[in-house]
Amino acid sequence: MKYEFDITPGRRHSGSYKWDTVPEGVLPMWVADMEFRTAPCVIEALERRVQHGVFGYTAVGDDYYRATIDWFERRHGWTIARDHIIYTSGVVPALSAIIKAMTRPGDKVIVNTPAYNCFFSSIRNNGCELSANPMKIVDGEYRMDLERLATLAADERAKVLILCNPHNPGGRVWTRDELLEVARICRENGVFVISDEIHCELTYPGFDYTPYASLGEDIALNCAVCVSPSKAFNTAGLQIANIVVADDTVRRKVDRAINDNEVCDVNPFGVAGAVAAYNEGGEWLDSLRAYLYENYKMVCYYFEQYMPKLKVMPLQSTYLAWIDCSSLNLSCDEIDRILIDEGGVQLSPGNIYGEGGEGFMRLNFACSRDMLVLGILRVRDAMAKSCLL
Repeated sequence: MKYEFDITPGRRHSGSYKWDTVPEGVLPMWVADMEFRTAPCVIEALERRVQHGVFGYTAVGDDYYRATIDWFERRHGWTIARDHIIYTSGVVPALSAIIKAMTRPGDKVIVNTPAYNCFFSSIRNNGCELSANPMKIVDGEYRMDLERLATLAADERAKVLILCNPHNPGGRVWTRDELLEVARICRENGVFVISDEIHCELTYPGFDYTPYASLGEDIALNCAVCVSPSKAFNTAGLQIANIVVADDTVRRKVDRAINDNEVCDVNPFGVAGAVAAYNEGGEWLDSLRAYLYENYKMVCYYFEQYMPKLKVMPLQSTYLAWIDCSSLNLSCDEIDRILIDEGGVQLSPGNIYGEGGEGFMRLNFACSRDMLVLGILRVRDAMAKSCLL
């Protein structure tokens, strides 16, 4: 079946955070949501739910658990026990609740940086201290600094590592061997692992996502994995996510924190959308991934042709190109201003992603080819007007 990704709906004045918080005339290529309509099966499921007409408090039923379990078994070879699943309203609330459950104020939380900026606010909001582990660029790709990770994990105040698997914004799909080494370091030092796997469905040819909790029973007992259909199916506004926790004691702590933070209830549309996505959305997702991969190749081609000073980092997953602009010798804030004022295009400045992010910009290419070319040409024009090419 052919799915349409070249034609996308207008989103200006639709209540879109991505579009309606930037000035008129500025093309938003920043926030990590897609321009595409979600899978037809999800839309149809939501339409059926709307027709029911009553939207009271939601009971999450067997169909939800079965759809989630079957999806991860079928697509990723990861067997999840039903009683290990805690549902909540999103991955960021999940992260905050797990940190709350597994730390006390003053504890340290390790993060491989640059990293998704909401990790930092979740750490700060729980009264904890960020312990940054800047990644290395080796042979053109990001690698975790495992030696430094071992040093940071040995700190008696270090209680949690937030792992982004696959990584945002670096685009790495961590290998099984890399994850096993992370697990060894954390188990030996008593550091609990929170694995944010929200981008797990968006891998590219030759790269296979490994669920962290699938590495072995002892590893599963020392982690909480956060997953959601929201990134892959463009349903962030439906507010649904799962935390998978194998250890009974830890799961009770996390469940308590979810309730303490008042994020224990979900809405009927999130449940209906997730069930439809996981039961019927596989073919659509595969078509989406193929389209995104071609978009990524276009980004690489146009930047190499028109802006060779700006290097697109190799991408193994996500729809977020991570662009090295360090040759310009400008700060991210200066580049951001130039792109908006001179090009009418907004990317995400790399400095919001913590140590190692300065000098980079993040470009969201989950859009139609026409919009992608327009956005890239606006970046080029902004660079040309500022004599930076």
